[in-house]
Amino acid sequence: MPSTVRTATVIFCFLLLGLIFLSASDAPPLEKHLRNLRQLTFGGENAEAYFSFDGKRLIFQSTRAGWPCDQIYVMGADGSGVQQVSTGKGRTTCAYFLKDGKRFIYSSTHLGGSDCPPKPDYSRGYVWPIDKNFDIFLSDSEGKLTRLTETPGYDAEATVSPDGKKIVFTSVRDGDLELYSMNIDGTGKRRLTYRAGYDGGAFFSPDGRKIVYRASYPADEKAKARYQALLAEHLVEPRQLDLYVMNADGSSPVQVTNNGAANFCPFFHPDGKRIIFASNVSDPRGRNFDLYLVRVDGAELERITFNETFDGFPMFSPDGKQLVFASNRNARQPGETNVFVAEWLE
Repeated sequence: MPSTVRTATVIFCFLLLGLIFLSASDAPPLEKHLRNLRQLTFGGENAEAYFSFDGKRLIFQSTRAGWPCDQIYVMGADGSGVQQVSTGKGRTTCAYFLKDGKRFIYSSTHLGGSDCPPKPDYSRGYVWPIDKNFDIFLSDSEGKLTRLTETPGYDAEATVSPDGKKIVFTSVRDGDLELYSMNIDGTGKRRLTYRAGYDGGAFFSPDGRKIVYRASYPADEKAKARYQALLAEHLVEPRQLDLYVMNADGSSPVQVTNNGAANFCPFFHPDGKRIIFASNVSDPRGRNFDLYLVRVDGAELERITFNETFDGFPMFSPDGKQLVFASNRNARQPGETNVFVAEWLE
């Protein structure tokens, strides 16, 4: 082989290796806030991964080989040491560490039956199941469970305050999907929202004084009737969701987004002045979700991810240096969702 051809071949190989390395470790060029993007799970449906208070571990829900619906798992913040920590019965969702790092909460349907609840009928449109058997449980590291909610109907979407003393959650206990707070041991339950419609997916601000959440309120009597009819069948239609911020006691709710899109899974930026969330606002078909950043007053909307598939469920690490989220990117099979983590760049 002539030396010039050999040299060109070597250069090409190095360039190819460089491209492979970049595709594996860096976010696309437009995703300027993300560096050293790493995939932590490989296969199945993995979502809602949330950091422990020390930032060393993640807790998440996953549907993978061996069980047809979500169970709860923990792993290191680098993806190592994956371990199932839920009962292996029913469907689980919305897990969150307590401040001591030894205990965690999650919602489960296992008291209503060991099998997975039936999937909703999508012939009437895209809907989310609001299973009537979901209750919130506190678990220790050995799997001992303490039931925190006991009223009939849906109790889920629970997260913990920064001081580790309060839980905010969604419940249908009063006939509508509203937000409530309670102490870590399940006492002191208090209703926070009172507007007809769906309030859910709440998280506390870094100082614990505010709560950000998603909401969908019927615009007229026809929409209200449809919402109530679906709710009676334990379903909710997330076609349009907007973000709201209120005080931690439920007072002074303020609307943040108003774009006609489905905006959900909001989480406060460490500065407490901005919110990161997922939205399909840039997709006319409404199918593709990306991450966005917006100020709490609704100003300065900025797109964070530019992937052609789903990106959602973002959470900043406690030190604000990393962002974890779920995505369909790099999927080996249709519908596969994995957990990714990246360094956050301002």
